[in-house]
Amino acid sequence: MNRDWTATARTLSEALPYLQRYSGAVVVVKFGGNAMGDDDAMAEFARDIVLMKQVGMNPVVCHGGGPMINELLGRLGIESTFVRGKRVTTKETVEVVEMVLSGLVNKRIVQAINDAGGRAVGISGKDDDLMVCEADDPELGFVGRPVEMNVQIIRDLYKAGLIPVIAPVATGMADNETFNVNGDTAAGAIAGALRADRLLLLTDVAGVKDKNGEVLTQLHPDQVREMIADGTIAGGMIPKTETALKALQDGVRAVVILDGRVPNASLLELFTEHGAGSLIRSTPPSTRPRGLRQGDASL
Repeated sequence: MNRDWTATARTLSEALPYLQRYSGAVVVVKFGGNAMGDDDAMAEFARDIVLMKQVGMNPVVCHGGGPMINELLGRLGIESTFVRGKRVTTKETVEVVEMVLSGLVNKRIVQAINDAGGRAVGISGKDDDLMVCEADDPELGFVGRPVEMNVQIIRDLYKAGLIPVIAPVATGMADNETFNVNGDTAAGAIAGALRADRLLLLTDVAGVKDKNGEVLTQLHPDQVREMIADGTIAGGMIPKTETALKALQDGVRAVVILDGRVPNASLLELFTEHGAGSLIRSTPPSTRPRGLRQGDASL
């Protein structure tokens, strides 16, 4: 098959304004869903992250790992109970969660990024007290809600040329207390504390859909609240959009909910006019042409 090298060169040229725009930008990427269990998808995601770093961005990866947790709990014969659709996390369960997230899943992502030529370091919310939590709901046990964020360790890593990969396991207010944190919640809290330029929530759906099932490419927070209130946004999309609203409130410039199953989804969103998924932001983009000034904060 002949490859159109001219089209490749044209694509690179058209990406220049976006490369300039995002030079030095902090972008938090939540990685999860089915792509985590597929070797090819994992390798592709890793290449995208390495490319971001290579062109001058500061990517920060936060991940989930629910399916892997379920698998190990089953193999160990540990039964899960649920309250209002959410897993009750006992002390025994949270130990398994930490093993899977901080061990197996975290290091697999680190290894994939390193294999792609990057320099990744895996940490959890426990390291340097990055994420301190309290119980989100007493009925759920050790499921945490971040109440204190100490993100200097993340800044130290990306300023040293490293790519932080963060497992959503946190410390508590008491000694020797461990909390499991929802991956989206953790990513939003990290992005807010860093005042990130973008928070990308990779999921298994195309984005936020209207009543007709059409993906909405741009949304204002007020629209999101209205859609939650009238039931247009429902099910698993509610916590994702609530995470987005909280992140914007904390200082993130924009949040994108996009389909992580789409090849190079993050690159499509950041470096093409087409974009990907649903972008949620409080302020309209400037009419100033993209890339006119390096580091222009208008977009």
